Amino acid sequence: MELSGHRRPTRTAWLLLATRFTRSIWQGALVVDFALYLRALGWSAVAISAVLAGALGVGALLTMVLGPLSDRFGRRRFLLAYDALQGAAALTAFATASPAPLAIAAVIGGFGRGGNGSAGPFAPVEQAWLAQCVPVEERGHFYSLNSACGFIGMGAGAVIAALPGWFAGVNPPPDAYHPLFALTALLSLVAFLLVLAGEDKESAPPPAPPIEEEAEERRRENRLLGRLVLANFLNGAGIGLVGPLIAYWFALRFDRGPGAIGPMMAASFVLAAAASLGTSWLSRRIGIVRAVVTVRAAGLAMLVALPFAPSFGLAAVLYVARGVFNQGTSGARSALNIGIVRPSRRGLSASSANVALQIPRAVGPVAAGVCFDAGLFTAPFLIAALLQAGYLWVYDRSFRDVELR
Repeated sequence: MELSGHRRPTRTAWLLLATRFTRSIWQGALVVDFALYLRALGWSAVAISAVLAGALGVGALLTMVLGPLSDRFGRRRFLLAYDALQGAAALTAFATASPAPLAIAAVIGGFGRGGNGSAGPFAPVEQAWLAQCVPVEERGHFYSLNSACGFIGMGAGAVIAALPGWFAGVNPPPDAYHPLFALTALLSLVAFLLVLAGEDKESAPPPAPPIEEEAEERRRENRLLGRLVLANFLNGAGIGLVGPLIAYWFALRFDRGPGAIGPMMAASFVLAAAASLGTSWLSRRIGIVRAVVTVRAAGLAMLVALPFAPSFGLAAVLYVARGVFNQGTSGARSALNIGIVRPSRRGLSASSANVALQIPRAVGPVAAGVCFDAGLFTAPFLIAALLQAGYLWVYDRSFRDVELR
């Protein structure tokens, strides 16, 4: 139900947090190991990046329609469908390493894309459902807590991802990765049951304002949505060039396997959880937008320095620091995404933000894969830094003085 007159999150809000934590475990494992698994199967960087890009592209298409549909037909049924599809994709990947079915399963399941426990293309549905369970004055804090749960689970998953390397050496054989897909199927079942236990019941909307006021309000919201789309497009383009293939980059640049890369990424996720809570504290004092811009600017500096690191140890430190500053703002940014519009358009707003992020993310891995195959290990990072700088400028100029609802 809508909580404008209440002060505490509902039971369903806590179930959604538990669901995010559960999903993030398998996402953390596969964001480390899926590209390395495909490499062990003999796939090229371009082929790996094409699958990752396909997953992001399909996700973007689904995101366009799922958020607005959930505004009309409710939230829970869509998340149940997501976790069921995820479990089926994981079982397929566990059963076969044949290129065609494995690629299809990866695209449907979004293997290797990360997500910090969110529901992939169904994330706008999840964000809108959570908004109806948390009072507006608590959303910045609660969405940051939600992100922290995802980061902690991702950290646990990244530790699990190190097991093939610990037991089978720097370059494990393909069979060493198969248990991760069984784990993904099991956790998808747990997430399905948690979603099933939630209550999806939103209160009736307030009476419609006069037609003139409604038209003006819709125009105001549409202007804000346009600015959000532009900012997230720049953000997604930068993320796509670096994020999906970062484990592969470490493997190529420093000849390290999952035994070294997994703990590094685990540290990044766990510290990002603390940073998410710290951003929540900061956003209460200086506002969401100023907190996001301040913290992300520090992450931008780490991104510029990362490709020039001469050793694995220094590169790992820079990567972890960048993750802390960048990922720690995700909860605050989600709160803004659904706070710039009325409740009846939350799914639309969240979908717009996610589509704008995912479309350029789908192109980025292909461009990065081409660069890596050509021996250009620095260019994707520098281009990503320029895009991220543009994102921060647009974000700050567009939303610093906007009152959230």
